Amino acid sequence: MQLKFTEKQQQFRQQVRTWLAENKPKQRLKSYDTKEGFEQHRAWEKVLFDARYSMVMWPEHLGGRGCDLIEWLIFEEEYYAADAPMRVNQNGQLLLGPTLMEFGTQEQKQRFLPRMAASEDMWAQGWSEPNAGSDMAAIRSKAIRDGDEYVISGQKTWSTRATFADWTFGLFRSDPESSRHHGLSYIMVPLDAPGVTIRPIKALNGKDAFAEIFFDEVRVPVENRIGDEGQGWKVAMATAGFERGLLLRSPARFQQPAKKLVELYKQHQQQGDLDPSIRNDVLECWNLAQSYALSAYYTVGRLQNGEQIGAESSINKVIWSELDLKIHETAMRILGPRAELLHDAPFAYSDHDWLEGFLFAQAGPIYAGTNEIQRNIIAERLLNLPR
Repeated sequence: MQLKFTEKQQQFRQQVRTWLAENKPKQRLKSYDTKEGFEQHRAWEKVLFDARYSMVMWPEHLGGRGCDLIEWLIFEEEYYAADAPMRVNQNGQLLLGPTLMEFGTQEQKQRFLPRMAASEDMWAQGWSEPNAGSDMAAIRSKAIRDGDEYVISGQKTWSTRATFADWTFGLFRSDPESSRHHGLSYIMVPLDAPGVTIRPIKALNGKDAFAEIFFDEVRVPVENRIGDEGQGWKVAMATAGFERGLLLRSPARFQQPAKKLVELYKQHQQQGDLDPSIRNDVLECWNLAQSYALSAYYTVGRLQNGEQIGAESSINKVIWSELDLKIHETAMRILGPRAELLHDAPFAYSDHDWLEGFLFAQAGPIYAGTNEIQRNIIAERLLNLPR
């Protein structure tokens, strides 16, 4: 592994930097957890797609640029350094997209991936159920085969951005006599299908970030199933691996907040009421963000050599979720009472929305499989500790 970039990689970095400087929205977009903000982000995703920066690693015929993993890391670093809008179609582009690449038919890839890259179809994840939570093997929603269709009944909950999305993907029990991870099928469902009801769930910030999805005998064609009938668990585990691994949370997402945290501390370090222990927390956040970045480059090197990371993705998930939380908790301590002001409020400290980030970070140790689940995976599969 070389710890320096090639001339081609440096040229790509400059190309991305220049394009973002010329094309990034001049005005801050509204939250994508609002109807207006969601559509603003959809429009921005189309701009990225037209310039082939939407999904840089995807093949060109599917709407991508054909970049490798190192170039993807470079793109992410420039994207976050430019303070460009957060990506809204993550569930589709970063979770379902790679799953379709691996398990989808050629027809499914051609049908869904280009529209996904252009955000013409926005996706929500239909994993959790009221009595299942992180234990996906406990789901009860059914998909009963009826000729060339599945009839879906049941409920999903905590579906991120399902309030505004066009489609959802999830696991459904296609064998009603099965239990646990057997007899499950992985199916894509349009959210405007007859029998689908969406009920928004408000997040800590009061916005409709999540939703419950109710399925009342919803009919979808069998061709919407990914993988073989009853083998959905295997496909879902691949999606979970993408969610916990590098793709969903690139190191750049945390390097930039860590950099802003250092700047925030420098601006406040002369305050007499600043807790001296904050300095150590700032240093720890900075070091962890840089360590995660170096670890990511090491992992990418292994992947490009044909290795698999498997259960190690659980380590990534624990690291980035707890790092995100610590960065924002430390910022809140520095700002004191003013931390409770939104970025656009009178007398707010800066245009960086530390409060919004802090509220979102609370969910990090829960979504993508709770950190307790991840630590069990690390203990059992990587350390071979007894149950």
